[in-house]
Amino acid sequence: MNVIITGASKGIGKAIAETFAAKGHTLLLCARNIATLEETAKTIQHQYPQASVKYMQADLADYQQVQAFANWCLNVGTPDVLVNNTGQYLPGSVLTEPDGTLQNLLNINLMSAYHLTRLIAPKMIEQKKGHIFNICSIASVQAYTNGGAYSISKFALLGFSKNLREELKPDGVKVTAVIPGAVYTDSWVGSGVSPERIMEANDLASMIECMAALSPQACVEEIVVRPQLGDL
Repeated sequence: MNVIITGASKGIGKAIAETFAAKGHTLLLCARNIATLEETAKTIQHQYPQASVKYMQADLADYQQVQAFANWCLNVGTPDVLVNNTGQYLPGSVLTEPDGTLQNLLNINLMSAYHLTRLIAPKMIEQKKGHIFNICSIASVQAYTNGGAYSISKFALLGFSKNLREELKPDGVKVTAVIPGAVYTDSWVGSGVSPERIMEANDLASMIECMAALSPQACVEEIVVRPQLGDL
């Protein structure tokens, strides 16, 4: 399969890329930091020579770069899986966070997925198959103190997923909203939280690969995954 993964240079995106690479798929990766992305892509390609790992630098908060990445992906081949993983967390209160925070996080967490999906999905519709995964957050379903614009943007991403699921049902294209609690990535380093307290990125990656392998008759619409001891 041709598997598109955004925000793929580290964390959850990297884990998803590694899991699909282990199955020998073609990976089409993007991230903002070209140095980290290049290192990740080369490492995965070396570890899984049976896969084909391609990559392109792109800041998906910029619509023109979304277009460029989408065109590049479509030139490689017909997309089978799209994982909208690009995202950023900024803590803050609705009333006190800096002006522009909401617009910034909407561009990164919502509009990146919205625009890329609108460019990629028509090819999936054309072939009557495909699977779109939107990496949401527990903040998509549960408001919390200091969630601010981040939580708003993630609520919107879940809403986008729900609407997209309804629209694409007749076309054979699946849509899954992945709703995880805390996952140990680089952002947790130095936080004082033990890696044993929260989930591993590979937990999500394994589930996504499994859901992508289901029969055409089955679609996991939403999946909520929390740490065993609950949210922090």
